Amino acid sequence: MPRAMITSLQPDAVETGARVLRQGGNAVDAALACAFVQTVVDPMMCGIAGFGAMQVYMPGRGIHEIIDFHGRVPAAATPDMWQGRILGETEDGFGFVLKDAVNDLGYQSITTPGTCRAFAEASHRYGTLAWAELIEPAITCAREGFVVRPGVHGYWVAPDQPGRTSVRERLAFSPEGRAVYFGSDGEPHGIGSVVRNPGMAFSLEEIARHGAEVFYEGEIAARIDADMRAHGGLLSARDLATYATDTGDPLWGSYRGYRLATNRPPGGGIMLVEMLNILENFDLVTMGHNSPAYIRTVAEAMKIATVDKDNHVGDPRFKEVPLERLTDKAYARGHSRAIEAGKKAHVERMPLAEAPGTTHLVTADREGNIVTMTHTLGMMSGVITEGLGFMYNGAMAVFDPRPGRTGSIAPGKARFSSLCPTIVFDGERPLLALGAPGGTQIAMGVLQVILNVIEFGMSPQEAILAPRFSATSDTITVTARIPRYLCAELEAEGYRVERSPFSYDIASVHAIGFDSGGHPSGGADIPYGDGMALAV
Repeated sequence: MPRAMITSLQPDAVETGARVLRQGGNAVDAALACAFVQTVVDPMMCGIAGFGAMQVYMPGRGIHEIIDFHGRVPAAATPDMWQGRILGETEDGFGFVLKDAVNDLGYQSITTPGTCRAFAEASHRYGTLAWAELIEPAITCAREGFVVRPGVHGYWVAPDQPGRTSVRERLAFSPEGRAVYFGSDGEPHGIGSVVRNPGMAFSLEEIARHGAEVFYEGEIAARIDADMRAHGGLLSARDLATYATDTGDPLWGSYRGYRLATNRPPGGGIMLVEMLNILENFDLVTMGHNSPAYIRTVAEAMKIATVDKDNHVGDPRFKEVPLERLTDKAYARGHSRAIEAGKKAHVERMPLAEAPGTTHLVTADREGNIVTMTHTLGMMSGVITEGLGFMYNGAMAVFDPRPGRTGSIAPGKARFSSLCPTIVFDGERPLLALGAPGGTQIAMGVLQVILNVIEFGMSPQEAILAPRFSATSDTITVTARIPRYLCAELEAEGYRVERSPFSYDIASVHAIGFDSGGHPSGGADIPYGDGMALAV
């Protein structure tokens, strides 16, 4: 049986990671090679000017760490700079809608990116292959071109979301974006088209040759700084030069005797731990998978964790996060009793959903090493500096423009994100490694896959393909494969139920499960996009 595996959203990137594993690279090497290709072939979902979180588990070396590389607010920003522009908040809580979309599109929407530095640090600390060797496949993709796949094209031309700039507008914001991603007819390149990005190839070649420092303090940094100055951006050369990742121990939780390792704030792992703590007090199997009672119970746990996130969870360097209380089993039991009594949690939202751009990968090698990483642009700023090819993140959109709030703007601050790359353990043995893209829906999708595996005995692939639902507001959103007659019972209890037009929705979870002998079994969210799990 295979002992190495990789799963992610983009087949070209997965194949690249698998080749690295076949050539003797470890899980970190494979993850990084895969991730660099992702930045080329799915450039709205992720990029070298993005952010994310990476969990690295290397039992043979005694390493179990999380590299947190969230984007940080540039030094030029102030807490009150946008408070007079507020129009509303998105229904799912993934950001604020401002006049002229200054936080959502263009030069002021960019936070200091961490992706390139994190990749370099991971390669140096944990990898076995040369840095340039990991980047070469991505350079080839950018220079020779990649084929536009249905999942990528579908995202490019997706309908506008309320209050948000369309992906098409983001693609077309910069002259280089229009030149690379649009045809002579003014339309985005179609399925099967070959897209070449010479600017991206140049940037990757520079990073391969000179290391990540060229992005943060060298020629690329200088070109970034000049572009930002010319267009009123907040990001500066000093922000780039002083950027640092955070590396530390995972946040640990437990569920029915299983242990789980996930990321700490400002990431979404705390929500996952809190929801599992609440649900541990219920007999979910007796309720039945996706029964009205099951949906109501899990949805209330989602709402409770969302309220606590909104009120208490942010960058711990700027706000004290009550980590012990929110992850305490007794605290969770109090909430479970409220759910049993029929109480409904209320999620406060300003009047006014979105298609956030993110990707995820999981790798496992023959030595038992595991990497689970989510990296993203958050929202895409639309900005591409001439000749550099890559798009910058647009993560300022999620910061609260109201001063004095948990998520308010402050120089050097990281935003909360629902990213939660997670590994579940049965004793000391890894059972499941997983994560997802999907904005505020990430923790909700990951939660349901974990429950499907532990409570209902599903394989990783079965757990991912099962219908999902979510509650990040007072509305319960269900996918189209959950029957209307079940929803009617929830509506009879006073719930507002919104039916997604999609059969597969609520994050795009990818996972690798492990049997008692350590043999991997992959799961990919195939219908949601173009996901693939590949054994080596």
